[in-house]
Amino acid sequence: MPLTVFPANFSNLEKIRDFFAQAARQAGLDEDAVYDVQMAADEAAANIIDHAYGGENRGVIECSYEILDKGIRIVLHDHGQAFDPDLIAPPDVSSDPCARKPRGLGLYFMQKLMDVVSFTFNGDGGNILTMEKYKESPC
Repeated sequence: MPLTVFPANFSNLEKIRDFFAQAARQAGLDEDAVYDVQMAADEAAANIIDHAYGGENRGVIECSYEILDKGIRIVLHDHGQAFDPDLIAPPDVSSDPCARKPRGLGLYFMQKLMDVVSFTFNGDGGNILTMEKYKESPC
């Protein structure tokens, strides 16, 4: 798996998106799917900076990928505060957008954009986010 390590700051979000976009194109995904991968990676990295590290420049984001026959698997690994997605209530996307909190849709977007989203925790208190995008929808 190719691996690149980025300092956890918002100025690196474009580099992270580009890293995964290039990989998604190598995997044979069309441009719509490449865009989905970029947006999911961007949301994930921003959440790592905000929530796992509690701010910029407090750690790194290890980004890797694996090209699969059916698409791509991307992995974002941090060493910040553990995150359990089961503790996050799903957002009410049917409510008036103006009445909602301005944030809180990152996990929802990742799940909508990607075919697989899973979180695991390593022994050092960090998080491993694995997402897959397929060339053809599994549905």
